[in-house]
Amino acid sequence: MESNAPIGVFDSGMGGITVVRQIHRDMPSEDILFYGDSAHAPYGLKTVDEIRGYCFSICDHLVDNGVKAIVVACNTATSACVNDLRKRYSLPIIGMEPALKVACDRGNGVPQHVIVAATPLTLREKKFANLFARFQDKHYLKRQPCPDLVTIVESGNLGNRDMVMNTLHKYFDGYDLASTDSVVLGCTHFVFFRDYFREFMPDNVAIIDGNEGTVRHLHVVLESLGALVDDDGGSAKPGHVTLESSSTDPDVMQLERSLFANGC
Repeated sequence: MESNAPIGVFDSGMGGITVVRQIHRDMPSEDILFYGDSAHAPYGLKTVDEIRGYCFSICDHLVDNGVKAIVVACNTATSACVNDLRKRYSLPIIGMEPALKVACDRGNGVPQHVIVAATPLTLREKKFANLFARFQDKHYLKRQPCPDLVTIVESGNLGNRDMVMNTLHKYFDGYDLASTDSVVLGCTHFVFFRDYFREFMPDNVAIIDGNEGTVRHLHVVLESLGALVDDDGGSAKPGHVTLESSSTDPDVMQLERSLFANGC
């Protein structure tokens, strides 16, 4: 494994750019190759077999381009087929799951009221069911599918405040937010909405996502393999980020660049 090889990252669309931004921030010397499958977004409404086929094709592409590890920057794809990917490829495959443990551990033993916002498929797959079961006896947990938030990102409407806030009202007005401890952003697309969630939610509600923990795990795995770029004590040149998409629409590529540069 070449330490100077890029890190591969992929998502069902553009949500994985939030993970790319986190990697670039925390591991600035690393090259990154991102592939957004916007032509098939959203995965949350696809079948598991469809998602598995898309993921195999994308990972074949990333491996052909010499990546040293692959981050599945999509909770839905992780739920659907991360074990299949690990069986198929010999390089490290880093998956994601909603940061429910982080949310529950915040209470230091006090039961927590947590809403997990994710795609419909993530919430109904066995992987999440197993995670949910680990904590449901000691905490008050709710599942909230939010498919329209994915659509807002993919359609370039992240800056449409009225649309976003109306969507949040649709999904969360039925909850007693005054007694809610945290909302888990269980989809990488949703991380783009962090400021909106912060504005919408009362101050007592923590907004939690799994990006930082995922990148920390990636760093540990690559370090254990001796596959980190030598950053010359922090003086190495910044890593290069390459953005790709399955969509042939030039507006999609422009939106990817904008989301990476500005987060909106």
